[in-house]
Amino acid sequence: MTGDTKKKRSKAADDSSFEGSLRRLTHIVDQLEEGELPLEESLKLFEEGVGLARKSQATLDAAEKRVEQLLSVDGDGKPVTQELDEES
Repeated sequence: MTGDTKKKRSKAADDSSFEGSLRRLTHIVDQLEEGELPLEESLKLFEEGVGLARKSQATLDAAEKRVEQLLSVDGDGKPVTQELDEES
């Protein structure tokens, strides 16, 4: 396995977590803000960034839903208990 292949696998594994996605997105923004990339490369990075931003927003939405479920109360102010979907 070449160094580039290892690097790509490591990057892919890192990007699979929410935090990894945010790090990658920050790196993409920094590169695009420098303004020194060719147009085609800038478009590829922009496309990757949009995908990461959407994925991260979906992760945040799911986390918010879980928090709302954990904090929900009924009309009498009693906690509402229900099993959480672990995949959310």
